[in-house]
Amino acid sequence: MAGKYLGGRVIVTTGDITSIAVDAIVNPANSALMGGGGVDGAIHNRGGSAVTKACGELRRTRFPDGLPVGEAVLTTAGNLPARFVVHTVGPIWGSDKSADKLLASCYRRAIELVDAEGLQSISFPAISTGAYGYPHDRAAQVASKAIAEALSKTHSVRTVHLVFYSDADRRTFEQHQQFR
Repeated sequence: MAGKYLGGRVIVTTGDITSIAVDAIVNPANSALMGGGGVDGAIHNRGGSAVTKACGELRRTRFPDGLPVGEAVLTTAGNLPARFVVHTVGPIWGSDKSADKLLASCYRRAIELVDAEGLQSISFPAISTGAYGYPHDRAAQVASKAIAEALSKTHSVRTVHLVFYSDADRRTFEQHQQFR
């Protein structure tokens, strides 16, 4: 079951984000960019060595101290059905100051990067709501507002997929989203 918002530009569904064929898939990465658990680990595992190698090169050249929270960077998608991976580091709930601002930045920056490349579709998981502890209801409000704002300024992005791991997470998002 998929919900559609903003005239069908945003599609909310449940599933395996690593299996969706879009221009770019968003990886809720840690600042080291070298894989981890959850969605980050799944993207690195399915994307294979090309994703890991691209992230290693970013660490060596552009981000020797790690990717900052709220920022985003584009790499190859390797073996994923997507063309690119947008890596972004979400805030840790209760630890990062201005968590709402940083979480919104993750969504906005990812859409801006994809738009700058002339790409049309992007797929997001729920950023920071897993191990980083961001409350799901609050994340839904922040994410939906940031996505709507970013889409209002894009030239090429036509579709944003929000792919939740469970039906319960999807329902929470839909109950608290601010697209209306």
